[in-house]
Amino acid sequence: MRKLDSKVPPGPLAEKWVKYRSTMPLVAPNNKRRLDVIVVGTGLAGASAAATLGELGYNVSCFTFHDSPRRAHSIAAQGGINAAKNYRNDGDSVYRLFYDTIKGGDYRSREANVHRLAEASTDIIDQCVAQGVPFAREYGGELSTRSFGGVQVSRTFYARGQTGQQLLLGAYSALSRQISLGNVSMYNRHEMLDLVVVDGKARGIIARNLLNGKIERYAAHAVVLGTGGYGNVYYLSTNAMGCNVSAAWRAHRRGAYFANPCYCQIHPTCIPVSGDYQSKLTLMSESLRNDGRVWVPKEMAMVEKLRKGEVKPENVAEEDRDYYLERIYPAFGNLVPRDVASRAAKYVCDEGRGVGPTGLSVYLDFATNTMRYGRSVAISKGQPDASEAKIRQWGKEVVSAKYGNLFEMYEKITGENPYETPMRIYPAIHYTMGGLWVDYNLETTIPGLFALGECNFSDHGANRLGASALMQGLADGYFVIPYTIGTFLADEIRTPRISPEQAAFDQAENEVKDRIEKLLSIQGNRSVESFHRELGVDIMWEYCGMARNADGLKTAQQKVRKLRDEFWKNVFVPGAANEYNPELEKALRVADFFELAEVMIMDALDRKESCGGHFRDEYATSEGEAQRNDKEYAYVAAWEFKGPGQAELHKEELTFENVELKTRSYK
Repeated sequence: MRKLDSKVPPGPLAEKWVKYRSTMPLVAPNNKRRLDVIVVGTGLAGASAAATLGELGYNVSCFTFHDSPRRAHSIAAQGGINAAKNYRNDGDSVYRLFYDTIKGGDYRSREANVHRLAEASTDIIDQCVAQGVPFAREYGGELSTRSFGGVQVSRTFYARGQTGQQLLLGAYSALSRQISLGNVSMYNRHEMLDLVVVDGKARGIIARNLLNGKIERYAAHAVVLGTGGYGNVYYLSTNAMGCNVSAAWRAHRRGAYFANPCYCQIHPTCIPVSGDYQSKLTLMSESLRNDGRVWVPKEMAMVEKLRKGEVKPENVAEEDRDYYLERIYPAFGNLVPRDVASRAAKYVCDEGRGVGPTGLSVYLDFATNTMRYGRSVAISKGQPDASEAKIRQWGKEVVSAKYGNLFEMYEKITGENPYETPMRIYPAIHYTMGGLWVDYNLETTIPGLFALGECNFSDHGANRLGASALMQGLADGYFVIPYTIGTFLADEIRTPRISPEQAAFDQAENEVKDRIEKLLSIQGNRSVESFHRELGVDIMWEYCGMARNADGLKTAQQKVRKLRDEFWKNVFVPGAANEYNPELEKALRVADFFELAEVMIMDALDRKESCGGHFRDEYATSEGEAQRNDKEYAYVAAWEFKGPGQAELHKEELTFENVELKTRSYK
């Protein structure tokens, strides 16, 4: 077993990053112009990294499989971005954000990385405001914040329900400036299909031009991946349909360890599955739990009346409602972390009290806070005795100003007006905390290969706090990698420009072409989509989803292997290699999902405890809460590729010097 060096600098936690930045190797401006860097991905992590590295003077080549960088999935993030600004004077601080993140991740993340993230959070807001991101503001002009799950302060900055979109447009504007100056070369509609390693260092990529199918080589002194997570292994998820694991997985096959793959976040506020025709799920923002109350009927008799349409949910009396999150977790109520809220929803639905046609949903109700807002408006207008109808109307206007686009989206999808009747929600796969293992420099186990944002494992432990994904992506891209990439490139200033005409590039390109040719030659009887759905819905969600157990995971292992064998014998991929062929793109990605799925199951089987997004039925308290085993499992599980379905486990022991390891409690 290899000992993993996290390269965390010595010294007090609050001083590590400041001192490290002041003493790490640097690359002089005149030498930056001699160094080439490839950035794959143009979400918040990739776009901010490419823009900043270009601004510093590196020669950057940036790749996205989208038609435009601004189509990256970061655009879908709705609710907000965390920062320890303490504008509300409610007790927030860098340490409290650090602590909330460590605790929210169920004590399975690296202290030093998380504290650095909390430190960078305050700079992110200033950076984005300077770029023109239209954050919501109070009447006096100060930036507004709201609450999110897992915390007791209001630290989430937002732009209505479009925060990800606005932040990505800010990063895209910075990237566009560097493209116009010639510091960044942009390659749209190009997908990375392999990593090229020369003499043990990452030196380039093999990419496919998705418009004409041409396989192309690109060389550089270092490669940076910002390619997102792997939630689409479950087929139905809140991710865009194009989201995949292939860039990270190809790097994994070349020697980059994959860490904590079993940590997958189930988001509690998703529009429920409505039928087999669906290819993805739609998320209702985490921010809605700030003003919505989650409930199900107390008694089965009321459940039956609701399902038969004899009673409308808005007409259910208060005494007949079970606000179960408020009942079980009084200190946090509806704002418990996502994994806790998701499991609680599963429990009440397993009891038979779930609502909707399938019984797999709960209500998210805004009636209480709508009236509270309305009364506040009435008092401010000097009309405390206004009618209930008028108060409700004023309250709706306040709710609309905060969440209007989300309510519109819900009504378009479901045909139900959430201003009049409670939303129906149910947990779904959302974010993945696992990813490529990286050290403090965000460098993988392959020298010269760096991984940012959701592509790496480093900051969120076993469960990500809401509104922290955008924070990590921008922190890594704007404020971490511009420094830490210098620790590698400072030794490369005498290295000539990397030539793509080398044996390693020949080998990687030939392997890509062989894989494509093999997929096209099978000409079987099943579509790629059918294999993906069976893998994700029938196997991964069923046996390695919201809850897992040893027997189910072993069953899943056998089923995945059997289905993978059938895929390589019976998949049908139409078209040719040298043309626009989205079915071929999909087939390549699903092939990687099969290999990832096996390692996810291995990791879940190996971790005999429950923590965060990994819940084993065998390891639960008498109250149904996660039961960690800190004595044996307080480590990062980093898996080394040894062939399809084969991996070797390496461990990075986690040490906690600044927080006390204890059972999470939100009661």
